[in-house]
Amino acid sequence: MTETITGLFLSLPEFLVVLAAAALVAARWLPAAARARGRAAAVAVFVPSAAVLGLLGVRWQLLPVLAGGAVALPFAAAPLLRGLRRRPGGPGRRARWWLALPGSAAALGLVAAGPLAAWAFPVPVFPVPSGPYPVGTRVVQWTDPDRPETFTADPDDRRTVVVQLWYPAGASPAGAPRAPYLGRTEQEARTVAGALAGGAGLPGFLFDGAARARSRAVAGAPVAGGGGRFPVVLFSPGSGGARTQNTAWAEELAAHGYLVAALDHPYDCAAVVLDDGRTVRAATASSGDRDRDEQLAADWTAVRAADLRFVLTRLADLGRAGGGDPLAGRLDTGRAAVAGHSMGGAAALQAARQDARFAAAVDLDGFPHGPATPALHQPVLALTQAVTPATDPRYLPRLTEALAADTATSYRLTVPGAAHLTFTDAPLYLPPLPSVTGTLGRTGSPRMLAETTLAFLDAVLRQTPGDPAAVLAAHGSLTVHRPDGS
Repeated sequence: MTETITGLFLSLPEFLVVLAAAALVAARWLPAAARARGRAAAVAVFVPSAAVLGLLGVRWQLLPVLAGGAVALPFAAAPLLRGLRRRPGGPGRRARWWLALPGSAAALGLVAAGPLAAWAFPVPVFPVPSGPYPVGTRVVQWTDPDRPETFTADPDDRRTVVVQLWYPAGASPAGAPRAPYLGRTEQEARTVAGALAGGAGLPGFLFDGAARARSRAVAGAPVAGGGGRFPVVLFSPGSGGARTQNTAWAEELAAHGYLVAALDHPYDCAAVVLDDGRTVRAATASSGDRDRDEQLAADWTAVRAADLRFVLTRLADLGRAGGGDPLAGRLDTGRAAVAGHSMGGAAALQAARQDARFAAAVDLDGFPHGPATPALHQPVLALTQAVTPATDPRYLPRLTEALAADTATSYRLTVPGAAHLTFTDAPLYLPPLPSVTGTLGRTGSPRMLAETTLAFLDAVLRQTPGDPAAVLAAHGSLTVHRPDGS
């Protein structure tokens, strides 16, 4: 698919098809002197543009445009094919205007539906990272030989996770293709997109734009030179999510010198495609019983926390100096943070409780499932949406309890206009409905997430001078929990 034009949510061939289809409909209403030329120009643009789209692949959003154009095409082309036997600009036999008006209105409605659908469900255009580094990405798969897979009955099955790494990169060859968004291959991207749509109760074709998208990273790009070591940030997605669901955020961190490792948790993420081609789909589901669901969520959170601890160990091995990996000697797992969205945020808090190697934690609107002890001993940043009548009444008290008991300074930032999916890539490709993606907009949401988390991570992992509270407070209502109670 050709590149989407920023602001139009259409590629150039798509834009030309929309323009030509509208012109085909409008040609019938042009003054007699301009009618023939208008029809000829519209046909000359519509037909080849539609043919180009047929070769590139037609998005579902453009189907009504093509239908509207197809309805108008015979009426525009017929006089041209008859050789315009009448005098140019002279009177022609046309249907009475009141007979033609309903058809023209219907065709124009179809044409207009295309750009509207492309705006509501666009191919996401990822923001250009603001950091000094280009971004590279790669995917690895690791199996923990010491941990049985609890989601299957096979006693020999061992827990396997798929991890995507984003890292500061060196220069790539001119024209190097950017990495697909939702998977290593087109097929994997479509599988994941379909699973995400199904999990949301939506038809799969609505996520077609996300499946076509490409990020800003280059797959397999060389690691940035200079010999410096990168702080490490692990990320756990939401239940039913995907490792790539916060790609814009991961690329921004990598461009600022971090190594970001995002996990696919098999049987809990929407669809996990393994190296052998198997697809593991989500097997977690609520029971409808509040107490039972609370225990289930705590159990699933514990599995995710163990995944995060295991991946940190593997990253330490991967980055050990002298190894053959391009990242050998470049990872500073002594400066590691753990982050997550929704249930991934709960897993991040539990992993930090259990493993002192995590020097900080970031919870993106995640309910703190699982035990509240032991107390946290790392700085924590919790980003939340505003409380509404629909908010679980246990959420903020439980989160506040965890932050207040922390022996390090922690921050809770309530972001006005945020919804649960504001803290993911969803605003880039879902309709801008306040209840779904919030009101910060397609550019405002990723900017808010990047600025707040970078201010926090730079302060706690890099000891950047200054208090991150000033940056955080600019984005919402900030509560600071200090160990001394001040």
